[in-house]
Amino acid sequence: MELDDQFKLEHLLFYERKCRSCDQVKSLTEDFYVTRKDRTLLSSYSYECKECTKIRIKSKRTNNNWQYPDW
Repeated sequence: MELDDQFKLEHLLFYERKCRSCDQVKSLTEDFYVTRKDRTLLSSYSYECKECTKIRIKSKRTNNNWQYPDW
C-alpha cells in the first residue's frame, strides 16, 4: 500500500474547530469568522466562534451617554 492510498484530503484539512471561549466543536466554515478576507485557506479562520465574538464585543463596548456640559 502506498501512502497516498491511506490518507485522503479530508484527513489533512480541518472542517471543525474547537472554540477557545466556549470549548464547543463547531463547523469551521459556518461558525467562525475569516480573519483575512483575501485568503481562502481553512487555516485563515479565527479561533473564536461567531457567537462568542459577538458576546465579547458587546461586553467590551462602552456606554456612550456623554452629554455636553450645562454652561
